[in-house]
Order: sequence, then structure tokens, then C-alpha cells
Amino acid sequence: TSAYRKSFFNPKNYVAHGVSLASARAGNVIGGGDWATDRLIPDCIRAILNGEKIIIRNPKAIRPWQHVLEALSGYLTLAEKLYGDGSKYAEAWNLGPNDEDAKPVEWIVKELCEKWGESASYEIDKGEHPHEAHYLKLDCSKAKTELGWHPRWSLEKAIDSIVEWTRAFADKRDDREVCLRQIEEYSKSN
Repeated sequence: TSAYRKSFFNPKNYVAHGVSLASARAGNVIGGGDWATDRLIPDCIRAILNGEKIIIRNPKAIRPWQHVLEALSGYLTLAEKLYGDGSKYAEAWNLGPNDEDAKPVEWIVKELCEKWGESASYEIDKGEHPHEAHYLKLDCSKAKTELGWHPRWSLEKAIDSIVEWTRAFADKRDDREVCLRQIEEYSKSN
């Protein structure tokens, strides 16, 4: 993206082309309603709803987990800045969680099971697995200082919201209403 931006939409030539192009990378986005395969939270939710034990492969792997509303908030903040003073913000940005929310897979799964209660449980698959990076993190200091963006929800709060949404879905309640309430709650948080 950087080379493309510099070749065709160079911020130094903003007056000539009037286009502000930026790229933003979010962390591992989680949230209620995600049913993708081969992703930790959706795989856990499927197992729980099917009454199965959650199987985890890499319990010590750490990822930059963040609620989907965090990523959306960052994208919207960046879009607002691009619209207002595009050439100043036309670059690459990282949007991720605070350092204290860098938790391993097993912590996530244990927290999810505890919050779900009932029969939610997990076990570690000790078999052979493809290599995965052990620790992934995003440095979001630039977004915090230059965009004024910062994560609002802790990882624990993100998991609470996933459990709330999934229970509403499982109980055939209005999951849209849960989404709107969570968006409002997120918007009011600091």
C-alpha cells in the first residue's frame, strides 16, 4: 500500500490529486456473531452450543485480541482524520489492544468457559500441529498519540459481550437489539 500510495496518491501532491489513502491493520478481531471456521472464538462457541468440549492446539500462543467495535472505532477515527486533513494522516496505522490484554489462547478459552458456565469445558490437543508464531502484537502507539484513538474495552469485557450476544442468539432473542445496546455501551465508554 505504501508504494502504491507514494506512486499514485503521494501526500506531497495532495493538492493535485485530492486523494488521501491510508491503510489500517487491526488485531485479531473477536465479537458475537462471528461464525468463521478455524478461528478461536467461533470454534469455541460452536463447541459450546453443540455441547462439545473445546479443543485447543496452541494454548500459550498470544495474539492481539480485540473486540470488533475497537477496530471499527479506529477505522472511523482514521476516516474522520483523513476527511479533515487527509495528507497528514495518509500512511499506515496499527489498531490493536492495550498491552495488558495480550493474553494466551488458554486464558481466553478458560475465561470464555467460566463466563459461559454450565457444561463449557476445554482440553489441550497435544498432537502435532503446523507451526504458528508464539507471540503476535501490534504497536498502536502512533494511533494513540496522532489519531487520539485508544482501545475502550478490556479483553474481559470483549468476552463478556460475546457471551451476552451468543446467549441471546441461542435463546432466540433479538440479537440485533443486543448489538445496538453493545454499540451504545461502547460509544459511552471512555
